Amino acid sequence: MKFLHSLLCIGFLLLSVHNVAAQTNEWTVEDVINQARASSLTFSPDGNAMVWVKSQPDKEKDASQSDLYLTHLDKRENGDYKTVQLTRGNESDYSPLFSTDGETIYFLSSRDEGKKLWAMSTLGGEPYEVHEFETGISNIQWMGKQNLAFESNEGKTLYEQKYEEMKDNTVVVEDTAHFKASRIYSFDLQEKDIQRLTDNEYPVGEYEVSEDGQWMVTSHIMSPSYAADANPKPNYYLWNLEDGTKQQILKSGYQTPGNFEFTADGNGFYFVSVISSDPEWNGAGKSVLHYYSVKNNSVSDVPIDWEWGLGGGFDVFGNDVMVSLANGPTRKLAYLEKNGTNWRKKSVDAGDMDEHVTVTAVGEDHRKLVYVYSTASLPPQYRLAELNEKRRSVEIPEGNEVIKLNEYLDKKKKAKTEVVRWTGAMDEEVNGILYYPHDYEEGKKYPLVVTIHGGPSGVDLDQWNESWTDFNNIMAQKGAFVLQPNYHGSGNHGQEFVESIKGHYYEYELPDVVSGVEMLVDQGKVDPDSMGVKGWSNGAIITTMLTVKHPDMFKVAAPGAGDVNWTSDYGTCSFGVSFDQSYFGGAPWDDTNGKIFNETYVQKSPLFEMEKIKTPTIIFHGSEDRAVPRDQGWEYYRALQQIDQAPVRFLWFPGQPHGLQKITHQTRKMKEEIRWFDKYLFGTYKKENEAFKKESPIADLLTKDKAQTDTGLFGVMKDGVLIPETVSMKKDSTAIGRFEVTNAQYAAFDDNYSYADVRANYPVTGISKENAEQYIQWLNNQTNEKYRLPNAEEAESLNKQARKVATSENTLNYWAGYDITYDDVAEFRKKLDELDHSMLKEVGSYKAVKVGEAEVYDLGGNAAEWHSGSTQNNTYGYSAVSYVDERSETPQTSIRYTGFRVIKE
Repeated sequence: MKFLHSLLCIGFLLLSVHNVAAQTNEWTVEDVINQARASSLTFSPDGNAMVWVKSQPDKEKDASQSDLYLTHLDKRENGDYKTVQLTRGNESDYSPLFSTDGETIYFLSSRDEGKKLWAMSTLGGEPYEVHEFETGISNIQWMGKQNLAFESNEGKTLYEQKYEEMKDNTVVVEDTAHFKASRIYSFDLQEKDIQRLTDNEYPVGEYEVSEDGQWMVTSHIMSPSYAADANPKPNYYLWNLEDGTKQQILKSGYQTPGNFEFTADGNGFYFVSVISSDPEWNGAGKSVLHYYSVKNNSVSDVPIDWEWGLGGGFDVFGNDVMVSLANGPTRKLAYLEKNGTNWRKKSVDAGDMDEHVTVTAVGEDHRKLVYVYSTASLPPQYRLAELNEKRRSVEIPEGNEVIKLNEYLDKKKKAKTEVVRWTGAMDEEVNGILYYPHDYEEGKKYPLVVTIHGGPSGVDLDQWNESWTDFNNIMAQKGAFVLQPNYHGSGNHGQEFVESIKGHYYEYELPDVVSGVEMLVDQGKVDPDSMGVKGWSNGAIITTMLTVKHPDMFKVAAPGAGDVNWTSDYGTCSFGVSFDQSYFGGAPWDDTNGKIFNETYVQKSPLFEMEKIKTPTIIFHGSEDRAVPRDQGWEYYRALQQIDQAPVRFLWFPGQPHGLQKITHQTRKMKEEIRWFDKYLFGTYKKENEAFKKESPIADLLTKDKAQTDTGLFGVMKDGVLIPETVSMKKDSTAIGRFEVTNAQYAAFDDNYSYADVRANYPVTGISKENAEQYIQWLNNQTNEKYRLPNAEEAESLNKQARKVATSENTLNYWAGYDITYDDVAEFRKKLDELDHSMLKEVGSYKAVKVGEAEVYDLGGNAAEWHSGSTQNNTYGYSAVSYVDERSETPQTSIRYTGFRVIKE
């Protein structure tokens, strides 16, 4: 898919305790952060395989890690397509390409400073180096059958070397004399020969090579400050790679042309441009599709016949093209069949998936494809299908899931969602995505969290959207509605809608949001006294102004990376000139009477109205943000801190750009924001004792104190009877006995069982497995609940936990007083025969271990424990007479030192 906007399908694997704890359906910060995503999906030439990149957070790297995977489309294992991981390690691998015979995969990697081309056989084996490129290699594409095109530069100039030798790291902001070009080169895979293909003076912005390797189109950035002032515009060239000639194309009439893709016959390429009322500033508008004929050197407007233009880009199917059309909170697909210089539009039938399908890969047969099906309530499903072309339509069947990611989310409860519509500013319809509370009951009023997208020409779609900025299911889990409004100025709604706020910034967006909130209040869904607002980038800008203009509406606000002073934004934002010129109609100094400055740059800057804010506000910024510089956050914070009318907290993340990259920073941002909402909206915040460490001797002692009755016995009283305490291994899951069953607990069942008073809290031992099962049956009858012994699988998992701590608990190794060896054990045991009393200790004598989320004692020693399996050894764990040896799976014990603990369903 040639995307107009990048889509984030963030993702990850959940760590759990195998065979012990049932997975909880409760959302955590880690569930959101740790999502994996698939990208760069590429079919093999024969269509029987697909290589792709899996990206997921790496805790050790504190960043995203990407590896290559190969999926065999002609092989199945347990009903799924056979998938193998091709690369792994500490470096990221990306940009995979199949060789023309399908037997080799070429790719790039961050290893060795990213200067090498790598390859590996599709049959397996280690990746190997193909060639090292001294000046780097990026953006590889096929050109013909044995040559790769790539982007690089010519190396360091003498000017650069001089300052490098001086260790001078001065940043020269504007230096057109030393504006360094990147160029396109070719690499012959057989001869290992490199040829320069372009002689451009300015850097390559984008390039695309035709399938046969004859033609190439390039764009070139003409100024280091292009992003800021939108001028001068890029130049575009068409290159004939056979004879080495070039011609400048698209000289005028097109705003930001790009997303080039050649047709299969090589006779031309499709591209996208934007139509807006202020192209001189690259203003927001609607996207349209064009076709450039190489033969005629002419451009045709592709008749998509859709007023709102493109929404999600396009995909080329041979010479035809499938387009994603802007449709407000969704996208519609259409197929345009090319016939000479004309196109015939066909509808695309995706059945129940309609308006929720995004094409991600197209096979070389131009019929096989992989698409993503997703809704706001459904995580992305990657499906493989064959395009079924009919006379008037094209059908995308349901297909089969070809890539399965983030399966841990299957068990998570997901909010019910729907597209909602209401009347906003200028009496025009606006829409948004509404997430319901997880345990919603009709007729009950709930808190509301308004989450506002950025842009402002971004859009909230009815598709999966869980990320470190928008964690809607966590808020829904807390019992809140979440509204994501598509206010005036949002994209995907046509040119008039996206441009409506130019010259009217804030004037329509705020009424849109407020009207949506009032609609939910009027419907009886939302408690008007329990509402919060948050957003990132332009979402933060709107959030801030809402707290200025409606100081009593929201109980809490969380703006991230938002502006408060438009005068300073003009000069310090990397695109401040183009943005402010487009939306505000000029520079601060443009008019002689100061109207623009006074009525726009001052009156529309929240900084000058901060005394109105009553909302507790937490502010986030990245220190290296050039889209909304961090100093905007300082101005924001300083004003609220000095006015002292609302609680304020300000966090900035070192080294981070506009979008946070580090996993630790994404996690911290989420946790801080959740705490802020817990405190000021949900009322569930409990201040932590910051001097108290959860893993400490005092914490262990406090846990054991809470586990004792008033008489000092471990356990809990139920209907006057002492029974074992159990703790859940995950929320709402199976529970396990915190301690082994004690003498005092067992005596409540067996009137004939006796013990010394001082041993009331010692584990009951010396009883048979049958006795233990009889106790559990009595316990079930006594409590009307279901208890049991651990089963064989649970015992195996518990045994692994026990092995980790056994050497430091009550085992033979402890009693020996030295690092006893296997050869000493037999002789040492003779000394045990001289003992008259038990070697047992009171339950909980050693530090607890984690089993899921439960803190459990005595797994590593004291008494071995019965399980319900029918294996040869019916016990697990270690006892005071067990020798701990990592080379022996089965610890030795005796019935004298065997007890049990309970599992509660």
